[in-house]
Amino acid sequence: MSDAGLVLLVGSVAVFLGAVVQGSVGFGLGLVAAPVLTMLDHSLMPGAIQVVNMTLPLFTLAAEWRRVDWRGLGFALLGRVPGSAVGAVIVVYVSVQALGVLVGVMVLLAVGLTARTVSVVRNGATITGAGFASGITGTATGIGGPPLALVYQDAKGPQIRATLAMFFFLSAAQSIGILALVGHLPGRALATGAILIVPMILGFLASRPLRRHLDGGKVRTAVLVVATASALALIAQSLLT
Repeated sequence: MSDAGLVLLVGSVAVFLGAVVQGSVGFGLGLVAAPVLTMLDHSLMPGAIQVVNMTLPLFTLAAEWRRVDWRGLGFALLGRVPGSAVGAVIVVYVSVQALGVLVGVMVLLAVGLTARTVSVVRNGATITGAGFASGITGTATGIGGPPLALVYQDAKGPQIRATLAMFFFLSAAQSIGILALVGHLPGRALATGAILIVPMILGFLASRPLRRHLDGGKVRTAVLVVATASALALIAQSLLT
């Protein structure tokens, strides 16, 4: 199998699993898939995952758009814009090895915080701060969900999924534009991201019965273990290259 074929095969599995989690709990696609794609071919990141990040929310919004917290979304986007600018600077000036370590560390931090279910007061200041953090990590690494998800963790499931979906759609579109502006959006990344939309759709469809019948914590815990293993492998690879 060619290197390109391996990237698509393994990347498709990672995107499928990430879509299952995000379809069930509202976030998780980048958390699972970004470390794997970065480890397979760093030149595809973060552009490839942003294509998928922009597409998946549309499926959630098609069913649950009425549950979007528009006020909170406004605060999140207020923080997201400057955060994206910081993330773009990181992409331009940080080395591939350092970026790999950054992605791995961010995933481990996100996994740790998510597993502990840290309680965060939800108000304009915390939502704006979460949007800023999400802008940095989302643009630089493709992992922008955990900061905002932590703030909304006490909300009802449909509101979490709908609000995060709208935020992810607008955020990914913004990140793609910024990456193109700074010359870090190669055609291969866009093409790979377009191909990965297929396993993303399959993962989203698979999440529907899980969302209805299974405890989301069990699904999330299983994939967080995979995300942790991927992050550790990525850090090791980055430090040894």
